[in-house]
Amino acid sequence: MNQRLGLTILGSGGGVAKSVLAIVDKAFQDPNDPIHAFVRQADLHLVDKIQKEESYYKLFIPHVGFRLHQFDLGNMNRFRQHLTDTKTTVVIDVSWADTVEMLQCCDELGVMYINTALENTMVDEKEELEGFTLLERYRIFEENRGRFTHTKAIIGSGMNPGVVQWMALSMLEQGSGELPLGIYIVEQDDSFYADPSKVQKKTVYSTWSPECFLDEAILNYPMLMKQHMPMFLYHDVYELEFKVLLGDKQFYGCLMPHEEVITLGKAFDMEFGFIYRVNDHTTDIIKANLANANDLWNWKHQVLDPLDGELIGSDMVGVLLVYKDKERYMYNVMSNKEVFAEYKTNATYFQVACGIYGALSTLLLDDIPDGVYFVDELLLQTDSGYGQYLSYYMKHFVTGENSGSDGLLLDRLKKI
Repeated sequence: MNQRLGLTILGSGGGVAKSVLAIVDKAFQDPNDPIHAFVRQADLHLVDKIQKEESYYKLFIPHVGFRLHQFDLGNMNRFRQHLTDTKTTVVIDVSWADTVEMLQCCDELGVMYINTALENTMVDEKEELEGFTLLERYRIFEENRGRFTHTKAIIGSGMNPGVVQWMALSMLEQGSGELPLGIYIVEQDDSFYADPSKVQKKTVYSTWSPECFLDEAILNYPMLMKQHMPMFLYHDVYELEFKVLLGDKQFYGCLMPHEEVITLGKAFDMEFGFIYRVNDHTTDIIKANLANANDLWNWKHQVLDPLDGELIGSDMVGVLLVYKDKERYMYNVMSNKEVFAEYKTNATYFQVACGIYGALSTLLLDDIPDGVYFVDELLLQTDSGYGQYLSYYMKHFVTGENSGSDGLLLDRLKKI
């Protein structure tokens, strides 16, 4: 790709975007960065429904010029006009805009597209879909994706979904050829304020969008994939906890629906699930309110932002491959203190941005066929350097093996 990079970021005022901007700023300064040459000549456009001040962005991207735009992405004609007027070549979508609609506009104009999750506000507004909103978003996306043949698009490229698919496939490649019985995406995020006095009553805290977290944590049912089919446990997510052991690290987490569980489960005949543990404060609040969980939607929702107060803890995310008599694992841990010192953001958002960076680098550097790819599809169907690129900023991966196995999901269930 030799044309000048016109980069538009949708949802530029959000938490993921500032981490993406921080990486773009590093790429601009670092001649060894794989996409340095593109970023040096990029035209950067930042779009949000309610735009922030220029001074806010300069905290994260002090070396790169940018232009601010304010409009509602529900107005597709305005979005098309923006793409044309700015000569945008790549869109990074970290907004809540409808994925299919954004893809449609990009496909019409031959613009490349990256996002981190499937979004569809119509699904979120239908009460009859409660419990199954992720599966419905996936169904609608699958019904439409075949129409988009004039773009290159990478869907669900953050940390998870995104980097975790690369981890899972990397571990499968490094194995002896024996296929595991199951693969679990595992995450333990114990990030929280260093100063407990900052904690407010009737507030839900998370390191990423609390609304999206609650969608997984209290609105949907626990979900796994088995024999290529989604299966649901008829329980509240926080009623059940499942054991995870990664060498000397052990925790119990909840089974939550997630895009990568569906896509990997479609590709491989194994058991897949996402086991997630957040900070103890948020965990205890949800457990204490299981009988009236819907009330949590009316509480204050607060992202754990280190600009508001020092964060301690870290986010550990990885994959656990389960065999009959052993387990193999791979994970990445990022400390909030270390990430904030260099990037002015929290560990979770930075991990997501590393996945986005991997996707952006693939679109700019690799000759992949036109089409719409989840990350596992990108790795299985194209000659992509995705893993090499994301590793430029996400440097430390731990791999290891457990000498025994705790079994498949239901065997891991914590006995109450």
